[in-house]
Amino acid sequence: MNRVLVIAAHPDDEVLGMGGTIAKLVKNGCVVDVMIVTDGSSSQYRDSNHLTEIIEAKKKETRNCADILGVRNIYYGELPDMKLDATPHISINQAIEDVIEKVQPDTVFTHFWGDVNCDHQNVYKSTLVSVRPVMGQVVKELYCYRVPSSTEWTPNKADTMFMPNYFVDIEQFAEQKYKAFACYTTELRDYPHPRSVQYLRETDKAAGLKVGLLAAEEFMLLRKLD
Repeated sequence: MNRVLVIAAHPDDEVLGMGGTIAKLVKNGCVVDVMIVTDGSSSQYRDSNHLTEIIEAKKKETRNCADILGVRNIYYGELPDMKLDATPHISINQAIEDVIEKVQPDTVFTHFWGDVNCDHQNVYKSTLVSVRPVMGQVVKELYCYRVPSSTEWTPNKADTMFMPNYFVDIEQFAEQKYKAFACYTTELRDYPHPRSVQYLRETDKAAGLKVGLLAAEEFMLLRKLD
Protein backbone atom coordinates (compact mmCIF):
# COMPACT_ATOMS: atom_id res chain seq x y z
CA MET A 1 0.00 0.00 0.00
CA ASN A 2 1.34 3.42 -1.01
CA ARG A 3 -1.68 5.57 -1.84
CA VAL A 4 -4.78 4.77 0.19
CA LEU A 5 -8.31 6.12 -0.17
CA VAL A 6 -10.80 5.57 2.64
CA ILE A 7 -14.38 5.99 1.43
CA ALA A 8 -16.92 6.80 4.15
CA ALA A 9 -20.60 7.59 3.89
CA HIS A 10 -20.59 9.95 6.88
CA PRO A 11 -18.17 11.96 9.00
CA ASP A 12 -16.83 9.67 11.77
CA ASP A 13 -17.26 6.40 9.82
CA GLU A 14 -13.60 6.59 8.82
CA VAL A 15 -12.25 6.80 12.37
CA LEU A 16 -14.80 4.41 13.90
CA GLY A 17 -13.95 1.78 11.33
CA MET A 18 -10.22 2.18 10.86
CA GLY A 19 -8.74 5.14 12.71
CA GLY A 20 -5.89 3.06 14.09
CA THR A 21 -5.11 1.59 10.70
CA ILE A 22 -5.05 5.05 9.10
CA ALA A 23 -2.58 6.28 11.73
CA LYS A 24 -0.41 3.20 11.24
CA LEU A 25 -0.42 3.52 7.45
CA VAL A 26 0.64 7.16 7.68
CA LYS A 27 3.41 6.28 10.16
CA ASN A 28 4.65 3.64 7.72
CA GLY A 29 4.91 6.18 4.90
CA CYS A 30 1.60 5.74 3.09
CA VAL A 31 -0.38 8.69 1.78
CA VAL A 32 -3.96 8.44 3.06
CA ASP A 33 -6.89 10.45 1.75
CA VAL A 34 -10.49 10.29 2.97
CA MET A 35 -13.72 10.78 1.03
CA ILE A 36 -16.93 11.65 2.87
CA VAL A 37 -19.69 10.85 0.40
CA THR A 38 -22.61 12.70 2.06
CA ASP A 39 -22.90 16.20 3.49
CA GLY A 40 -22.98 14.74 7.01
CA SER A 41 -26.09 16.64 8.04
CA SER A 42 -27.92 13.52 9.27
CA SER A 43 -31.67 13.05 9.29
CA GLN A 44 -32.16 14.52 12.77
CA TYR A 45 -30.95 17.91 11.54
CA ARG A 46 -32.91 18.10 8.29
CA ASP A 47 -35.52 20.50 9.63
CA SER A 48 -33.01 22.69 11.44
CA ASN A 49 -32.78 26.39 10.63
CA HIS A 50 -29.03 26.08 11.11
CA LEU A 51 -28.33 23.28 8.66
CA THR A 52 -25.47 25.11 6.94
CA GLU A 53 -23.78 25.79 10.26
CA ILE A 54 -24.23 22.15 11.30
CA ILE A 55 -22.63 20.89 8.09
CA GLU A 56 -19.68 23.25 8.52
CA ALA A 57 -19.26 22.17 12.15
CA LYS A 58 -19.13 18.53 11.02
CA LYS A 59 -16.49 19.41 8.43
CA LYS A 60 -14.40 21.10 11.11
CA GLU A 61 -14.64 18.00 13.29
CA THR A 62 -13.61 15.85 10.33
CA ARG A 63 -10.59 18.05 9.65
CA ASN A 64 -9.51 17.99 13.30
CA CYS A 65 -9.84 14.21 13.35
CA ALA A 66 -7.92 13.88 10.09
CA ASP A 67 -5.09 16.06 11.38
CA ILE A 68 -4.60 13.79 14.38
CA LEU A 69 -4.54 10.68 12.19
CA GLY A 70 -2.28 12.23 9.55
CA VAL A 71 -4.75 12.21 6.66
CA ARG A 72 -3.57 14.29 3.70
CA ASN A 73 -6.80 15.45 2.04
CA ILE A 74 -10.52 15.16 2.69
CA TYR A 75 -12.90 15.06 -0.27
CA TYR A 76 -16.64 15.65 0.04
CA GLY A 77 -19.31 14.21 -2.22
CA GLU A 78 -21.92 16.56 -0.70
CA LEU A 79 -24.72 14.08 -1.38
CA PRO A 80 -27.76 14.07 0.95
CA ASP A 81 -27.16 12.29 4.26
CA MET A 82 -29.42 9.27 4.89
CA LYS A 83 -30.91 9.65 1.42
CA LEU A 84 -28.47 7.74 -0.75
CA ASP A 85 -31.18 5.13 -1.33
CA ALA A 86 -33.17 7.90 -3.05
CA THR A 87 -30.14 9.28 -4.91
CA PRO A 88 -29.51 8.03 -8.47
CA HIS A 89 -26.91 5.28 -8.34
CA ILE A 90 -24.99 6.92 -11.15
CA SER A 91 -24.61 10.12 -9.10
CA ILE A 92 -22.94 8.22 -6.26
CA ASN A 93 -20.77 6.35 -8.76
CA GLN A 94 -19.65 9.60 -10.37
CA ALA A 95 -18.81 11.26 -7.06
CA ILE A 96 -16.58 8.35 -6.04
CA GLU A 97 -15.04 7.95 -9.49
CA ASP A 98 -14.11 11.64 -9.56
CA VAL A 99 -12.16 11.30 -6.31
CA ILE A 100 -10.45 8.09 -7.44
CA GLU A 101 -9.38 9.89 -10.61
CA LYS A 102 -7.82 12.69 -8.52
CA VAL A 103 -6.17 10.51 -5.89
CA GLN A 104 -5.11 7.54 -8.05
CA PRO A 105 -5.09 5.18 -5.05
CA ASP A 106 -3.63 1.70 -5.22
CA THR A 107 -5.75 0.67 -2.22
CA VAL A 108 -9.37 1.46 -1.32
CA PHE A 109 -11.25 0.83 1.92
CA THR A 110 -15.04 1.07 1.84
CA HIS A 111 -18.15 0.07 3.76
CA PHE A 112 -19.44 -3.47 4.27
CA TRP A 113 -22.46 -4.44 2.16
CA GLY A 114 -24.31 -5.89 5.15
CA ASP A 115 -24.30 -2.78 7.35
CA VAL A 116 -27.70 -1.81 8.74
CA ASN A 117 -27.22 1.75 7.48
CA CYS A 118 -28.59 2.11 3.94
CA ASP A 119 -26.06 4.82 3.05
CA HIS A 120 -23.26 2.38 3.85
CA GLN A 121 -24.83 -0.22 1.58
CA ASN A 122 -25.10 2.20 -1.31
CA VAL A 123 -21.55 3.49 -0.88
CA TYR A 124 -20.32 -0.11 -1.01
CA LYS A 125 -22.24 -0.77 -4.23
CA SER A 126 -20.95 2.39 -5.89
CA THR A 127 -17.39 1.68 -4.77
CA LEU A 128 -17.55 -1.70 -6.51
CA VAL A 129 -18.61 0.01 -9.72
CA SER A 130 -15.90 2.64 -9.38
CA VAL A 131 -13.06 0.13 -8.91
CA ARG A 132 -14.26 -2.57 -11.29
CA PRO A 133 -11.26 -4.58 -12.51
CA VAL A 134 -10.96 -3.33 -16.07
CA MET A 135 -7.71 -2.79 -17.94
CA GLY A 136 -5.91 0.26 -16.55
CA GLN A 137 -7.62 0.16 -13.15
CA VAL A 138 -5.24 1.75 -10.62
CA VAL A 139 -6.87 0.17 -7.56
CA LYS A 140 -5.13 -3.11 -6.78
CA GLU A 141 -6.46 -3.78 -3.27
CA LEU A 142 -10.04 -3.48 -2.01
CA TYR A 143 -11.20 -3.90 1.59
CA CYS A 144 -14.38 -3.48 3.63
CA TYR A 145 -14.11 -2.11 7.15
CA ARG A 146 -16.38 -2.61 10.15
CA VAL A 147 -18.26 0.38 11.59
CA PRO A 148 -19.50 0.11 15.20
CA SER A 149 -23.21 1.04 15.45
CA SER A 150 -23.91 -0.32 11.98
CA THR A 151 -22.06 -3.52 11.13
CA GLU A 152 -22.85 -5.35 14.38
CA TRP A 153 -26.51 -4.30 14.34
CA THR A 154 -27.27 -6.40 11.26
CA PRO A 155 -28.89 -9.80 11.95
CA ASN A 156 -26.40 -12.65 11.62
CA LYS A 157 -27.42 -14.07 8.26
CA ALA A 158 -25.06 -15.79 5.86
CA ASP A 159 -25.22 -12.97 3.32
CA THR A 160 -24.85 -10.07 5.79
CA MET A 161 -22.45 -11.43 8.41
CA PHE A 162 -19.12 -9.58 8.64
CA MET A 163 -16.42 -12.26 8.34
CA PRO A 164 -12.99 -10.63 8.75
CA ASN A 165 -10.00 -12.18 7.03
CA TYR A 166 -7.51 -9.35 7.50
CA PHE A 167 -6.45 -7.88 10.84
CA VAL A 168 -4.27 -4.84 11.60
CA ASP A 169 -2.38 -4.58 14.88
CA ILE A 170 -3.19 -1.11 16.24
CA GLU A 171 -1.87 -1.45 19.80
CA GLN A 172 0.57 1.45 19.29
CA PHE A 173 -2.06 3.59 17.55
CA ALA A 174 -5.17 2.93 19.61
CA GLU A 175 -4.93 6.04 21.80
CA GLN A 176 -4.36 8.16 18.69
CA LYS A 177 -7.56 6.69 17.25
CA TYR A 178 -9.60 7.44 20.38
CA LYS A 179 -8.26 10.98 20.57
CA ALA A 180 -9.19 11.51 16.92
CA PHE A 181 -12.69 10.12 17.42
CA ALA A 182 -13.22 12.46 20.37
CA CYS A 183 -13.04 15.35 17.88
CA TYR A 184 -16.55 14.37 16.78
CA THR A 185 -18.28 16.00 19.72
CA THR A 186 -21.60 15.94 17.82
CA GLU A 187 -21.39 12.14 17.57
CA LEU A 188 -19.97 11.11 20.96
CA ARG A 189 -22.32 9.06 23.12
CA ASP A 190 -22.17 7.59 26.60
CA TYR A 191 -21.05 3.99 27.12
CA PRO A 192 -22.30 1.38 26.29
CA HIS A 193 -23.34 3.10 23.05
CA PRO A 194 -21.09 2.01 20.13
CA ARG A 195 -20.07 5.63 19.55
CA SER A 196 -18.30 5.91 22.87
CA VAL A 197 -14.55 5.70 23.40
CA GLN A 198 -14.92 2.86 25.91
CA TYR A 199 -16.92 0.82 23.42
CA LEU A 200 -14.21 1.32 20.80
CA ARG A 201 -11.56 0.19 23.28
CA GLU A 202 -13.47 -3.00 23.99
CA THR A 203 -14.24 -3.65 20.33
CA ASP A 204 -10.60 -3.21 19.33
CA LYS A 205 -9.53 -5.47 22.19
CA ALA A 206 -12.03 -8.14 21.14
CA ALA A 207 -10.81 -7.99 17.54
CA GLY A 208 -7.22 -8.27 18.72
CA LEU A 209 -7.91 -11.27 20.92
CA LYS A 210 -9.16 -13.18 17.87
CA VAL A 211 -5.61 -13.16 16.51
CA GLY A 212 -3.45 -12.96 19.64
CA LEU A 213 -3.12 -9.17 19.80
CA LEU A 214 -4.04 -6.58 22.41
CA ALA A 215 -5.85 -4.30 19.95
CA ALA A 216 -6.75 -4.69 16.30
CA GLU A 217 -9.07 -3.52 13.56
CA GLU A 218 -10.66 -6.09 11.31
CA PHE A 219 -11.41 -6.04 7.61
CA MET A 220 -12.66 -8.15 4.75
CA LEU A 221 -10.22 -8.35 1.87
CA LEU A 222 -12.28 -8.45 -1.32
CA ARG A 223 -9.58 -8.27 -3.97
CA LYS A 224 -5.80 -8.00 -4.22
CA LEU A 225 -3.73 -7.91 -7.39
CA ASP A 226 0.04 -8.49 -7.31
